[in-house]
Amino acid sequence: MPSRIAIGRLHYAWIIAAVIFVVALLTAGVRAAPGVLIIPFEAEFGWSRATISFAIGVNLLLYGAVGPFAAAIMDRFGVRRTMSLALAVTGCAVALTPTMHESWQLLLLWGVVVGLATGFLGWYLSAYIAARWFRARQGVVMGVLTASNAAGQLVFLPTMAWLTANAGWRTMCLVLTAIVIGFVPVLLWLMRDRPEDLGLAPYGATQADPPAPPAGNPITAAFRGLSEGARSRDFWLLAGSYFVCGASTNGLISTHLIPACVDHGLTEVAGASLLATTGLFAFLGGTASGWLSDRWDNRFLLFWYYGLRGLSLMYLPFAFDMSFYGLSLFSIFYGLDWIATGPPTARLMSGIVGIERTGMMIAWITVIHQVGGAGAAFLGGMMRISFGTYLEAFILSGLLCIGAALAVLFIGSGRRRLEPAVAPLPA
Repeated sequence: MPSRIAIGRLHYAWIIAAVIFVVALLTAGVRAAPGVLIIPFEAEFGWSRATISFAIGVNLLLYGAVGPFAAAIMDRFGVRRTMSLALAVTGCAVALTPTMHESWQLLLLWGVVVGLATGFLGWYLSAYIAARWFRARQGVVMGVLTASNAAGQLVFLPTMAWLTANAGWRTMCLVLTAIVIGFVPVLLWLMRDRPEDLGLAPYGATQADPPAPPAGNPITAAFRGLSEGARSRDFWLLAGSYFVCGASTNGLISTHLIPACVDHGLTEVAGASLLATTGLFAFLGGTASGWLSDRWDNRFLLFWYYGLRGLSLMYLPFAFDMSFYGLSLFSIFYGLDWIATGPPTARLMSGIVGIERTGMMIAWITVIHQVGGAGAAFLGGMMRISFGTYLEAFILSGLLCIGAALAVLFIGSGRRRLEPAVAPLPA
């Protein structure tokens, strides 16, 4: 029984964190695939970049939109069952990708099905699990789980690009399917809904949480959570900055960096390697950000993260005309704060709405994050068609980041702990 793993010095919360890390890593791999597939789809099917970008935009939008309802559904039906079903559906959608021949099939499979299924496994899940299973070291856990998205890029992007170049995109999709589906039994075996299911208190808590009240209608619960949180000005400042976060990461860089590299004479594999290197530094930056978010004023952390990201994006168009080291410099500085915004955002949200509502409200601002991402994915493709270059898209995104950096300074929460009394940490 998995519960036996909790016996001894290792708290089972760390097993849960490891499972969520792997699920997030796999989800990130699936979500990174469209960046590799744009060029092959253009070449084989003759689809325009705007057509493909539209499907990716729908994917990003639904990925975010389903989050609040996913959190409520998990409260109602259980985390383990919901996650397992979502991961299985994701794998099936990837498996069907090689059968596509029409653009509407791309929209259905990757826009709708993958968007909805991975939405149940989105970034909000890290905050949801961290709040439920951890009282101590919550920021560090958030940082590591958030960084798993970067780790997914680092692990999957070069491999997917190599497989696409050497064995074809259909083979790449089948390999990705096998990896995703293969983890479903492990998820069913190890995942548990709450610490109380194993007779445990959350890690670092002095006592177990009281039993949760029965969950009601998931849709009603999701909108009730939004209604309560949206009364705060700080909520909207945080949500606005997160809109810019989505536009400047998932929407623009994740979708269009590889095609932009190809525009400047680099191969897809080279572009994917650049994005993967960015993912390596994002992993380091996200993990460090989790540690910092437990110790520093999170408003100022976000100020520096968005400011440096904005400068990096405005530098990128000129880096293409420099030597290899020019792009490497972008990869380092952009990567370090790519996902570093996650832990401070979650900590600030916890200060605004309280621990119990953190997962739900993170899911809601993830909707706004993905609206920004969807808009940037589509508009980035349209601007490339209109201007023949991504210069304007990168500069505009950089300016938005500078605006977000200034806006977060007006959030009133700052560094604020709402955790209950913390027991001595297990060894």
